Amino acid sequence: MAARRGFGKLRRLPSKRWQASYIGPDLARHTATSTFDTQLDGEAWLALERRMISEGTWVAPAERRRAKAVTTFGEYAAGWLRRRQHAEKPLKPRTLEHYERLLERFILPTFGTRPLTAVTLDDVEDWHDALHEQTGPTYRAHAYALLRTIYRDAERRDKVVKSPCRVKGAGATKRAKKIEPASLEDLTALAAEMPERLRAMVVLMAWCALRFGEAAELRRKDVDLKNGVLKVRRAVVRTNGALVVGETKSDAGRRDIAIPPHVVPLLRDHIATHAAWGRDGLLFPAADGDHLAHSSFLWHFNRARASIGRPDLTPHVLRHTGAVLAAHTGATLAELMARLGHSTPSAAMRYQHAAKGRDAQIAEALSAMVGGGQ
Repeated sequence: MAARRGFGKLRRLPSKRWQASYIGPDLARHTATSTFDTQLDGEAWLALERRMISEGTWVAPAERRRAKAVTTFGEYAAGWLRRRQHAEKPLKPRTLEHYERLLERFILPTFGTRPLTAVTLDDVEDWHDALHEQTGPTYRAHAYALLRTIYRDAERRDKVVKSPCRVKGAGATKRAKKIEPASLEDLTALAAEMPERLRAMVVLMAWCALRFGEAAELRRKDVDLKNGVLKVRRAVVRTNGALVVGETKSDAGRRDIAIPPHVVPLLRDHIATHAAWGRDGLLFPAADGDHLAHSSFLWHFNRARASIGRPDLTPHVLRHTGAVLAAHTGATLAELMARLGHSTPSAAMRYQHAAKGRDAQIAEALSAMVGGGQ
């Protein structure tokens, strides 16, 4: 049964549902992409279609449906973040915050509303060139690497035929300046300039090559003074204005570190004097007993480094120093990776390369073994 109307046509199907259609401005018949429960629902759809024609905003229903089905880059990126958060190993809080900031500041303003499949290599190259005026090399590399990662996921899921992120070297950044490790004299002087409650922290970060977040989360139960072992199991980070305790940076970050014997007495005295009480007591608590904030540590650290004439020192340089010292002992790549908590060889290899500067000293020592000095 069909209902005659001034605009469009309604037909009741054998299923008792209603089908609506009309002749559009293109003189072709257009049928609603779905049927309706009642005749009134079909009439309402026809009224909306007629209004779009009269207002000059009409697009064929089938075209509208196809356009709606197109996934934009912004929609895919949001879905990618959700999947990463529900994966077996979800993103760390600070990593998630970093990705969200990169997307909001650098990526979505250009690609957010673009269809995922419409972005080309030329588009990516133009965007990457424009980033030179917006940010420095580190954020530029991070933003490109994130865009590339999302498109690799889209390629793997057959959402795009080929990723447009093929700008050679765009995901890497060269170190702006060479890091100069602290000397043994520097370490001694730096620790002496720190408040007494933080001296052992500086020493541990250097000699055990700890990240600040790992050191700030150390507790009494993590220290085995009898066997001289430090158990790194957790780290504390600041994200969205709050301190969050979580797992280490990677699985390799969960590690046992042998404490150099000369550090053990200092650590024993520190625990007896300054650590919070109980097995779960923090080794380096803030004045209120909670975690030491990175900014509070830096306030004292910056004063100390200025006092010893090493304004280039940073907490990361302490870890770098510990890595170089370990490499100088002849530690293998695997041993360095285990001590530093690295999951890939590339980072640990930098410290092995740094140790090669001792080659002349090694040659002299070899000659000294046989009295070969001239």
